[in-house]
Amino acid sequence: MQYSSPSVTAAAESDPAAAHRVEGRPGDAGAPGWDAINHALSRVYPRQSPWHSSQPPGSDAILPGISAYKRITPLPHWHFVTYGFSELFDKRSDEAGISGYGFELTFRLANPDDAEEPPRWALNFLQNLARYVFDSGHGFHAGHYLSAGGPIAADSDSQIRALAFVQDPELAPVDSDNGRFEFLQIVGLTNEEEFALKRWSTLKVLEVFHDSLPLWITDLERGSLLSDPEIAARLAEGSARDGSSVGTIYADHVGWEQRKRLLRAPTTLLALSARQIGELLALLPLRLPFGHAFSVIGPDARVVFEPALRGNEALVADGVLHLRLDERALRSMVSRLRAQAGTYEVDGFAALQVQVR
Repeated sequence: MQYSSPSVTAAAESDPAAAHRVEGRPGDAGAPGWDAINHALSRVYPRQSPWHSSQPPGSDAILPGISAYKRITPLPHWHFVTYGFSELFDKRSDEAGISGYGFELTFRLANPDDAEEPPRWALNFLQNLARYVFDSGHGFHAGHYLSAGGPIAADSDSQIRALAFVQDPELAPVDSDNGRFEFLQIVGLTNEEEFALKRWSTLKVLEVFHDSLPLWITDLERGSLLSDPEIAARLAEGSARDGSSVGTIYADHVGWEQRKRLLRAPTTLLALSARQIGELLALLPLRLPFGHAFSVIGPDARVVFEPALRGNEALVADGVLHLRLDERALRSMVSRLRAQAGTYEVDGFAALQVQVR
């Protein structure tokens, strides 16, 4: 699943809470959810006291706490764990078997300089993700991904500008007194790697990346893994074999109208933003030939592309435009559309015109 891009980049100087070393593990009386997180971490870090960022009075921090553990193997990194997406104190949600959003986030960030304190921007980054979740109501699951809208560390020129979510390889799901939750780990990706997810499947692409990203550690200094010819070839093969698992993209502009014609089917005019044309042309051939629909959703309109069963046609149902394309029309659309302003016709579908803005 893709979400519209939140602002999740984080600068070091705007941290909402300072990190500090704590003796033992942070907790509080009457906090069964917090205790459940601590118990899970004690199995991985039985002798380490974490750095902990707490929510000071009057701050704009969303999460009550974030802990960071220093690791040496398989390469030096910080292991961050959030407190607050699950229900830490009283049970308030209606779902008896699920605690809060059903997850806590983890994040492993490379620490090549062997720093003794975790970077403050990483705490901000996790708080910004929490703000997005709590403001939008959208939780995360393994296999979800999103664009960060820029380097995840705002004051850097890192190529890591997108995120995917997997189950933390060292922290199993927990059954707490407030319900069940899992630990979802953030995996930092380049824009090229994010596009590879769209062309195939998040979890299948990450499986190809697995050997290159031990424990899913995010390294801000690395380049795209697709520069490795073997990895690029495996991704291309998987995409061609299975198609794309992405059924929806979000556009800054989508519009359509139908103009009646005497004794003929109405002419359908579809208006799209040039910014989305590249994704549309890349993903349509990885959806329709595999029997899957593909939706483009804008602020005010939605269009669904579907494989044609009896010929090309444009139908409207519940305010949504459904365009059914046969193989010839699909090939024509992919070959003719450009990410530049203009009106484009589609072979075999004379009643359709596509306007790119």
